Amino acid sequence: MFYNSADDWNNAAHKRVALFGMSGLGKTHVANILRRDGHWFHYNVDYRIGTRYMGEFIVDNFKREAMKNPFLAELLRTDSIDISSNISFDNLAPLSTYLGKPGNPDLGGLAFEDYMHRQSQHRIAEINALSDTGHFINRAQTLYKYDNFICDTGGSICEIVEPDNENDPVLRHLSDNLLLVWIKGTEAHADQLIARFNAAPKPMYYPPEIMRDMWASYLAEKGQSEDEVNPDDFIRWGYAEALHHRQPRYAAMAENWGVTVAAEDVAQVRTPADFDNMIADAITNKTR
Repeated sequence: MFYNSADDWNNAAHKRVALFGMSGLGKTHVANILRRDGHWFHYNVDYRIGTRYMGEFIVDNFKREAMKNPFLAELLRTDSIDISSNISFDNLAPLSTYLGKPGNPDLGGLAFEDYMHRQSQHRIAEINALSDTGHFINRAQTLYKYDNFICDTGGSICEIVEPDNENDPVLRHLSDNLLLVWIKGTEAHADQLIARFNAAPKPMYYPPEIMRDMWASYLAEKGQSEDEVNPDDFIRWGYAEALHHRQPRYAAMAENWGVTVAAEDVAQVRTPADFDNMIADAITNKTR
């Protein structure tokens, strides 16, 4: 573990953490508080994925849609217009839109194999973005003169690592550079996340074997062909399963590589001092 005691954490000249857990439990909330303080560098993994590693895929997808319009197609071919992705920390819609959802094309769905190809692209991009953490820690300190560093990971981090493998390259890289912190939710939080997701379903990353099993099960249960599937209905159907699948993987990451904080405690963080105290308590609970 990067900090062996609460004293190590409290006395550290450079505090470094990576938050992980399901989306919606407070990772970005805390990162924004720390960033506004002016002493913390905020490294957003999803933003890095959507700019450095999948930016070209995203923009090409925009252009592919624009090429269906003869007026826009001619302007694109003559370089008369420019199409770009306006992705930001607070708006990751360009990345979500590219990942898409499988199902009926008339409802915005992708052919299943096209969807799986994009899932594979995301997996590679996420591994690369997480592996860039050490580079950004160095940049933050030497170039921008930030004392502290927070890595805001995506909810799918647990799907691209092996928590019980002490030689997992991504987890080894992260644990060598910062403290891994799991934001643990309750069953009530899970119910809230499911309700929120059902109201506004968005694309997620799933391991290929899980996604193929889910897709086959859904088609059999609904008695539908691939082109008949409502994309939002399928994503809603699979979300609860994905949420429960991820919990033991997050727990193993925290047990083997880091510490755990409660989502309700994260929700109470209002200042960097609040955050420092919460992390110090988590380290004490882990090492006592």
